[in-house]
Amino acid sequence: MSLAKTDPQLLRYGVWTRLLHWLVAISFVLLVLSGLPFFHPFFWSLTGLFGGPTMTRILHPWIGLFLSLLFVLMAIRFFKESLFKRHDVQWLKQINDVLTNRDEKLPPVGKNNAGQKLVFWVMLLCIPLLLITGVLMWQPLVGEEVPITLRRLASVSHAYLAFLAIITLIIHIYSGIWVKGSFQAMVRGRVSKAWARHHHDLWYEEEMEKERKHREISRRHASRRGESP
Repeated sequence: MSLAKTDPQLLRYGVWTRLLHWLVAISFVLLVLSGLPFFHPFFWSLTGLFGGPTMTRILHPWIGLFLSLLFVLMAIRFFKESLFKRHDVQWLKQINDVLTNRDEKLPPVGKNNAGQKLVFWVMLLCIPLLLITGVLMWQPLVGEEVPITLRRLASVSHAYLAFLAIITLIIHIYSGIWVKGSFQAMVRGRVSKAWARHHHDLWYEEEMEKERKHREISRRHASRRGESP
């Protein structure tokens, strides 16, 4: 029997967190697929996924608005966990050890490693700016009232920001597949204690401390009930 089946499980992501994550992920993929046709003719056939060029142009900004609203909730949820600490800086300095799987040389890691935190901050930069630049180009609701020079600058900025966000997403997906168990954690919500101890030892210790405190409180309550007449 595998360790994953015998080792006790820890809750890593609750239902609401997982639902929010996948809604943001799906929205972002739809946004990319609907935006690429207007970036280069090579991707023009993608408009067929949305009912043609006109419908794609209509849907793209609305998908972006929907994504932005969801991302606000996601940013609030992950903000505290994404703050950089001293061990995260050291983790980044040892990126060669990360890439060569020399985990034993790496500093302790909290619930999210420095790579996951970088993804959060890059997306926190890109998505609001993508929304702003996208609104400036939004025809006919806003774009017609915006000076042509500003619209052109918004268009160029939008393209570069989208490129950065797409590359970041690709790296995020690859990392989730590369580190065995990460993708499963966002699907099922739970990970084995062995996995947590190996990949996120600081978070593992925090969770163990919570369990110890919970057991101590339970014992005290049980003891008090036993002393009652």
